[in-house]
Amino acid sequence: MIAALAKSIFGSANDRYVRGLGKYVEAVNGFEPTISAMTDDELRGQTEIFRRRLSEGTKLDDLLPEAFATVREAAKRTLGQRHYDVQLIGGIALHRGEIAEMKTGEGKTLVATLATYLNALPGKGVHVVTVNDYLARRDAEWMGQIYRFLGLTVGVIVPNMTDQARREAYDSDITYATNNELGFDYLRDNMKYSRDQMVQRPFNFAIVDEVDSILIDEARTPLIISGPTDDKSELYVSVDKIVKGFTAEDYEKDEKQKSVVLTEDGTEKAERMLEEAGLIEGRNLYDIANTQVVHHLNQALKAIVMFKRDIDYIVKDEKVVIIDEFTGRMMDGRRWSDGLHQAVEAKEGVQIEPENQTLASITFQNYFRMYPKLSGMTGTAATEAPEFFDIYRMNVVTIPTNVPVRRVDEDDEFYKNITDKFAAIAKEIRKRQEMGQPVLVGTVSIEKSEMLSEFLEREGIKHSVLNARFHESEAHIVAQAGRLGAVTIATNMAGRGTDIQLGGNLEFRMQDEFPDLVEGTPEYQAHADKIRAEIAVEKQQALDVGGLFVLGTERHESRRIDNQLRGRSGRQGDPGLSRFYLSLDDDLLRIFGPQTMFARLMNKNLEDGEAIISPWISKAIETAQKKVEARNYDIRKQVVEYDDVMNDQRKVIYEQRAEIMDADTVSDVVADMRAETAVSLVTASCPPGSYPEQWDVNTLKESVEFIFGLQPPIDEWLEEDAVEQDIIIERLQKLADEAMAAKLADFDPEHWNNVEKNILLQTLDHFWKEHLATLDALRAVIHLRSYAQKKPIDEYKQEAFLLFERLLISIREEVTRVLMRAQVQFAPPPPLELPDFITQHIDPLSGDDDTADLDAAAFLSGPGTQPLNIPTPNLPKGENGETLAQPVSRNALCPCGSGKKFKHCHGQLA
Repeated sequence: MIAALAKSIFGSANDRYVRGLGKYVEAVNGFEPTISAMTDDELRGQTEIFRRRLSEGTKLDDLLPEAFATVREAAKRTLGQRHYDVQLIGGIALHRGEIAEMKTGEGKTLVATLATYLNALPGKGVHVVTVNDYLARRDAEWMGQIYRFLGLTVGVIVPNMTDQARREAYDSDITYATNNELGFDYLRDNMKYSRDQMVQRPFNFAIVDEVDSILIDEARTPLIISGPTDDKSELYVSVDKIVKGFTAEDYEKDEKQKSVVLTEDGTEKAERMLEEAGLIEGRNLYDIANTQVVHHLNQALKAIVMFKRDIDYIVKDEKVVIIDEFTGRMMDGRRWSDGLHQAVEAKEGVQIEPENQTLASITFQNYFRMYPKLSGMTGTAATEAPEFFDIYRMNVVTIPTNVPVRRVDEDDEFYKNITDKFAAIAKEIRKRQEMGQPVLVGTVSIEKSEMLSEFLEREGIKHSVLNARFHESEAHIVAQAGRLGAVTIATNMAGRGTDIQLGGNLEFRMQDEFPDLVEGTPEYQAHADKIRAEIAVEKQQALDVGGLFVLGTERHESRRIDNQLRGRSGRQGDPGLSRFYLSLDDDLLRIFGPQTMFARLMNKNLEDGEAIISPWISKAIETAQKKVEARNYDIRKQVVEYDDVMNDQRKVIYEQRAEIMDADTVSDVVADMRAETAVSLVTASCPPGSYPEQWDVNTLKESVEFIFGLQPPIDEWLEEDAVEQDIIIERLQKLADEAMAAKLADFDPEHWNNVEKNILLQTLDHFWKEHLATLDALRAVIHLRSYAQKKPIDEYKQEAFLLFERLLISIREEVTRVLMRAQVQFAPPPPLELPDFITQHIDPLSGDDDTADLDAAAFLSGPGTQPLNIPTPNLPKGENGETLAQPVSRNALCPCGSGKKFKHCHGQLA
């Protein structure tokens, strides 16, 4: 009560914070007369003045008022748009590393230019992150007019660019890119073999557009770079046939967790069928030898029972294409992990692509937390404010609208079943269309969009269906959704980033109706003036009938997505209306709602076709949504907790790679590895505190010969009095150093240094890849520790630490073995190049994949990276009889003519 009274008097904490920014707005406005009086050249010269002042010690915060005034004036001269005072407040929030929550139509794209320009002045680069490639290109060109006018450079990152083009874009003052492109470039950079191959520079500042979509929705799924493994198509097909023979009594499904498990009878049935098919060893399905088959069985069961065609995926051109659960977009090139995609391909009878092995991965949480300063903007962030602060340490600032919101949000209407609901929706749409009021209909899946579309077609209602299949076309459709009588069906938030303007959009109408006209010509201007007049008339008519009517056909799992849909109406002070139509058949009510209460209320008290409207029921729906939001937050937190363990290890590995690439020589590193390997070998066979007669001398001799290629007189050393482990270690290290020095006596140190670098990097990458696979396997089973009353994440941390220690030992031993035993003849080495790996963005819990995948190339058939040229008896000879060693791909046929691959013949480093 007291808190409510204080809030009514003093305003909320957000209101007080926003009021406190008023002094900065006044300061910016104070510079406006001076800045406006400048010529274009003088205004452009402000950038150099600001940079000089920064070099003299002035802080960015001190430049803010004058820099913001400069950007405002540049926007007026280039775009014809002047930042409102509330937009200045949004710019200040972005500069401070906060999230600016601004209603749809309030000009977030323009707001970002303020903080972007200010933070680009030091020359360290600013990344503006968008949700798709179309928006990255559009904003880079559109807002780039301001930056270029002020003398800054602008780059854009889109798929299928060359490394050189990417490097130039990242070297720009301001770079526009999608979150996936940025993350994959980071991973690929840390798989390169030299600094000049890398494209990114050190992180500085990022502004994330639609921050809730990128840092919340997509953050459940890590980015993964992988390469294909062995083909198991026949196994997938065989298991698929068996699973299709199961009945509903053979398994139990949980739609909340999107999981399915066999019952006891189902397990027995599976064992009999698998045994008859010859796919398992013995009769017990859960024998250790049948682990792989059990995994494929579970994935096939999940694919057939839980994954629905036209909801989770579609089949297009004989390929399974994933559908994004948040936007309804087709995710061309993206694949589910862990054999799930192959199971769906077997289910649909299309060609089965090979599985993939993880080579590098990172979560969006850990990627974006690497930026020293991070900010974001969106229309809906307040409901997720605790998560933004917990994970990213960003506060949400709600920016007031320039003009008060006039949209009316009505209570939900409830119906008994989906048929009654669709009938009511069709009736309401017909009524609104006859009035001329534009209607935006929001659905939660492509299936529901098409179902509703068929219903409206039967009713003779003209409409457009937007499933967000292509970014650019969706922008054109959304831009015209505000025209008189327009009915647009959109899946979730398809078309985000494009405003719905009442009466239509001039730019898109010109592109659609007069695509051949060049902007700026008299003919173009004449048609533009005519369309502009038509839009003005149409807008007034749309305003007179109440503005845009947003009709939600179902509540989404997240309140934020519902708010995004509602926010499409009532932009910039326009009138508007929103209403949701629900039924007991809706997924949210069916899976997460209090079914008993709704069933009793709806079935007993409602007649067919009758609706009920009650704030109390709306509150119950909101409670169900909060449950789902909390569950999804827990999933994302779990992803972060597990990735944090790997992230610490990833930093160590990537830092080591960077140090190796940057070092003039790595001889000291190799020597240290050699010495540490000697210590570990002796310590393993001769444990400290034990007696010499307890030592495993034979194992020590075998290990020393295998790794060092030496046969030291260890038996003679042991016959000496008072022999200790330290003495053996010291002598072994000395022998190894002498052997290496003798080998390199006639070699050019610079050439040898290149060999050492290449061996170090390749060994590091090989064992890191194997380590990632081990961690993936560990994570898949670590939850079983909870049955022993142990916390899985703590067990995972402990096991991962031990595995990482073993990883470092293995790297040291392998580097030492290769360099000590390889017989090397120098020739110009082939350049070490990174193949085009498969890039994926995969949910480790549900298998969902949200990737902007590039064209995948087969990893195993990629260019060879063999750094050493091994002379062989059958290689060509020179004029003087010397062997002409040529660089040979590891996977190419051996030049000796044996018919074997090089790596299995003379390419073996033994």
